[in-house]
Amino acid sequence: MQFVDHGVSTFRAKLIEEPSLKIRDEADITIFFFPMIAQIAKKSRNMSILWLGLIMILIGSIVGYFAKSFAGASAGSFNPVSINSGDTSWVLISSALVMIMTPAVGFFYGGMVRSKNVVSTIKQTIVILSIVSIQWVLFGYSLVFGTDTHGLIGGFNFLGLRGVGFAPNADYAATIPHSAFMIFQAMFAIITPALIIGAFAERIKFGTLILFTILWTTFIYDPVAHWVWGIGGWLRGMGALDFAGGTVVHITAGFSALAAAILIGKRTGLSKSEGISANNVPFVLLGTALLWFGWFGFNAGSALAANQLAVNAFVVTNIAAAAAALTWMFMSWHEHKKPSAMATAIGGVCGLVAITPASGFVGPIASIAIGIIGGVVTYLAVYLRGKHIPVDDTLDVWAAHGMGGVTGAILTGVFAEKVINSAGANGALFGNIGLVPIQLLAVGATALYSFVGTVILLKAIGYLSSLRVSVKEEEEGLDMAVHGEIGYRL
Repeated sequence: MQFVDHGVSTFRAKLIEEPSLKIRDEADITIFFFPMIAQIAKKSRNMSILWLGLIMILIGSIVGYFAKSFAGASAGSFNPVSINSGDTSWVLISSALVMIMTPAVGFFYGGMVRSKNVVSTIKQTIVILSIVSIQWVLFGYSLVFGTDTHGLIGGFNFLGLRGVGFAPNADYAATIPHSAFMIFQAMFAIITPALIIGAFAERIKFGTLILFTILWTTFIYDPVAHWVWGIGGWLRGMGALDFAGGTVVHITAGFSALAAAILIGKRTGLSKSEGISANNVPFVLLGTALLWFGWFGFNAGSALAANQLAVNAFVVTNIAAAAAALTWMFMSWHEHKKPSAMATAIGGVCGLVAITPASGFVGPIASIAIGIIGGVVTYLAVYLRGKHIPVDDTLDVWAAHGMGGVTGAILTGVFAEKVINSAGANGALFGNIGLVPIQLLAVGATALYSFVGTVILLKAIGYLSSLRVSVKEEEEGLDMAVHGEIGYRL
């Protein structure tokens, strides 16, 4: 009120000083009061920032106070002899490699969207990296790798990383600190929801994305990861094989993306030519190179040791990516009469997706087959979705990751060799036809749970807030309308 009183007093003084002054209409009043209103607005903004800062400091202080309750919980006693420095180094390097894959997804997707949405697309991956990092520490890791509850979810014994210290957890990785295993697995939880954003690129509401990321990671990713990788998980108990995340990461992301694309709806006023036109092909190629590079940590790091299994995963990862890249190049060359750089890059990523579940179980020749077959399946899935399925999965997350993951998981049941990984099993080609139905069950259960679960989550969020931005904001582009930043200044 003091600002208002000051403004009125100033206005009255002006009338006394200039008695001839006439107030003709509201415009004259606005001229007098506008500086005062602007001053109030500026003061209010400054105060709101200060209050927000104080609230955040209070939150930080409360969290800091509870650090006393967790003192030493993430260190604990340990025997240094039990820790292998080579294995630990490799897992930490792999964690960094997988971390860089999340912003790499941003560049990969950012090059494909329209130029008015490139900043928002890359930014979304950074925000997801930040959100899931905190969720994982607080309770996500515990839900995946905590004490099993009926084969469905982990317990809360690792809440806040209590007990996740320097001593190895022999159930998962006997030669590296438990905390090293934790941070490696965190990177998988982080990248998975980042893959989904390609399905609703250019139209998702930012607040909705934040809430969806938290809920999806908690209720979709964490349970499925426990089913497949957690001690006591029901799919793990059945013998389902997923070395590095074909089921846990790619199938969950792909089929959740399909559900999200259906519920959020198509982009506004988008022609078919715009739907397939990339704004920055070099960004796509850069994203592909970073993803290919990071994928060596993704797959070979999943050996959790610097050993022969890591070498095998490293080798077959490169082979399958190369085979799929060439497959996509030749198929696009045949379809469009030109060997597309975009198609070659996307094909490489699809090959990386397909080899992921199999990378610790199959040999080099089998990886060529997986790359070619995975390349054909994903290319045809993109083709069919674009031509015959009326769903605007903007960047074809379902086709590339969903169907690529499905293909790789099933082919793992065909080509797996126990001689490569004694902890695995032989596939159908080596006399164990029974592995195929187990892989099919894992694929079906994961795809169904991810799709239905995502529908439920988005329906629930829709009751609280709009899922997408306004038509005006979408037409302007999310870079300026939502973030106030522009990607290119030419």
